[in-house]
Amino acid sequence: MSDQFEVQAELREDMGKGASRRLRRLADKLPAIIYGGGKEPQSLTIVRKDLEKSLENEAFYSHVLQVNVGGDVQKAILKDLQRHPAKNLVMHADFLRVDDKVAIKVHVPIHFLNEESCVGVKMEGGMIQHQATDIEVSCLPGDIPEFIEVDMIEVVTGQIVHLSEVALPEGVTSVALALGEDHDLAIASVIAPKGNVDEDAPAAAEEEADAEEGESEE
Repeated sequence: MSDQFEVQAELREDMGKGASRRLRRLADKLPAIIYGGGKEPQSLTIVRKDLEKSLENEAFYSHVLQVNVGGDVQKAILKDLQRHPAKNLVMHADFLRVDDKVAIKVHVPIHFLNEESCVGVKMEGGMIQHQATDIEVSCLPGDIPEFIEVDMIEVVTGQIVHLSEVALPEGVTSVALALGEDHDLAIASVIAPKGNVDEDAPAAAEEEADAEEGESEE
């Protein structure tokens, strides 16, 4: 992974909901927390605009980050975001410390390839449906893929692409599949265009009825 992300943070001592509201309103900063790695959790503050700019880059969600807490740089991943239900503003961020030698679980975004040239779409007029937009994987922090590719080129109408059919990089395993075959989730599918069967069948039946009526009149 070539991209490097550094999150500038400060220790937060003023706790509570009221303090968090003041922080967001007056300083345009966000409350956050970093935890795990055998160390005590630390409450943080982060500049809102800096975090939101980083969030515009998809790679930020699946990279090991350098969280700089007042000069103490800690390796972590973005574990969770809380957003405002109406305004879609980030309200709080959770960071999980990582150890280079310890595997972690992380959600990695899916990149679907060749959707427009997919057999089920281009040749059969179908439509692609996404049942998932990311895959939860387990791997060492240094092996986290930026994204996972799913090639749709050969998928036909009515076919479902399952998790077991997705090729994962070496050293990366699916958390769901590790639980057994019953967890082989659907990732994407190609469905027939709406109305194809419903519209054609009545028309054919009407033509057949007309033909039979003509024969009886003769």
